Amino acid sequence: MTRNGHGVFLNEFMSKNIIEKIWDEHITFSEKGYPDIFAIDLQLIHEVTSPQAFNTLREKKNMVHARDRMIATIDHNISTGTNRRIITDPASRKQIDTLRKNCEEFGVELWDMESGKQGIVHVVGPENGLTQPGMTIVCGDSHTATHGAFGAIAFGIGTTEVAQVMATGCLLRERPFTMKVEFKGELGSSVFAKDMILKLIEKIGIGGATGHIIEYCGDIVSRLSMEERMTICNMSIECGARAGLFGPDEITFEYLREFVGNFDQAVEYWQSLKSDEGCTYDKEIGINLNEISPMVTWGTNPGQVCGIDEKIWDDGIAGQKALKYTGLSIGQSLENLNIDYVFIGSCTNGRISDLRAAAEVLRGQKIADNVTVYIVPGSEKVQAQAISEGLDEIFRKAGVELRNPGCSMCLAMNEDKVPAGKRCASTSNRNFVGRQGTGSITHLMSPAMAAAAAISGKIVDIRKL
Repeated sequence: MTRNGHGVFLNEFMSKNIIEKIWDEHITFSEKGYPDIFAIDLQLIHEVTSPQAFNTLREKKNMVHARDRMIATIDHNISTGTNRRIITDPASRKQIDTLRKNCEEFGVELWDMESGKQGIVHVVGPENGLTQPGMTIVCGDSHTATHGAFGAIAFGIGTTEVAQVMATGCLLRERPFTMKVEFKGELGSSVFAKDMILKLIEKIGIGGATGHIIEYCGDIVSRLSMEERMTICNMSIECGARAGLFGPDEITFEYLREFVGNFDQAVEYWQSLKSDEGCTYDKEIGINLNEISPMVTWGTNPGQVCGIDEKIWDDGIAGQKALKYTGLSIGQSLENLNIDYVFIGSCTNGRISDLRAAAEVLRGQKIADNVTVYIVPGSEKVQAQAISEGLDEIFRKAGVELRNPGCSMCLAMNEDKVPAGKRCASTSNRNFVGRQGTGSITHLMSPAMAAAAAISGKIVDIRKL
């Protein structure tokens, strides 16, 4: 017997959705009235949320439970400048050095600078074949949901839980509620995966999926690339979800082919990871893609967003506070709003397809004189691929530098910051107050829209270019 999101026990032979199937496969112990003891297949760590966890292991004289199921990389604090080994901030340098020492002491593999694998933790996992269907994946980072694109249950955890997984390979977790989001219709010109997830967050709000894991469905899903799926799953938590996922299909399998030795056997299992006919969800939502235009945020959370051809809407007291901070007003259009910075990168949109989309817009163009542009690849592999394709030359001729890999201006934990009062067109995932630097103002959008803003010096409707 298993329990659904309401704590009700279900018969094993009842129809299940994919979330319930993966969850049930990873319960090591379950008792009514208590959280499940939930097994974790892969743990990813970085320099910011791991030091305290390693200290806990030392204090309790524990070793890492399964080093072969753990990978570390450096991403949050790392410089993206030309000489990124020069780290000017003492706190950042200490965190990076501490991770190196901890990984050496506990025998954890570290993908450091110049390893060919270093990068943002949610970029390097998938591109190196670590993320696979049916897995459970955790990291001390809220956007771990990215890995759900492969048909995995992946979510962020706190530092105490990072230590728990290191020591035991398990977590105590309440069974989640389940939610189905069905995308209906087709995407219009210059509308992308980033716009799809922003539209969902606008529709249900930043708390609309609280306590749920989302399964993304619809006819269009079979035509979305793995990178597009990662963008959508990445921002699942911005509407309150614990995680988001897509059922694995032929596109998933082909992406993973080069990484799996017993490929046919693996695919046989992966094909079983689909929601049964007649299964139920705790909540179901439909999104009409025919109605979506390029989306841009206007406030201080990802739900305060509208189409570029729409006007800023009334979001009550929260909206009034946001508009006071961003210097905008209800009924105002975002089109032709001047910007000062452009950031193309992050675990949301720092993959090779995102850089290609930006290059397509920037090809043969020059960025506006009043704009500072950062294009930051999500990993060393993405950087190398961009250079091999000549994207770096496109960027250079446009007046933009292809920088070194890292989280960069997404959360401003290194020297990449937007100054107070300046506006940034950003491909990242959060537009919180001061997220990109104290007093900074962030407008989230797709890579193509951000590149168009770089050329124009203002937020524009890319469909009109």
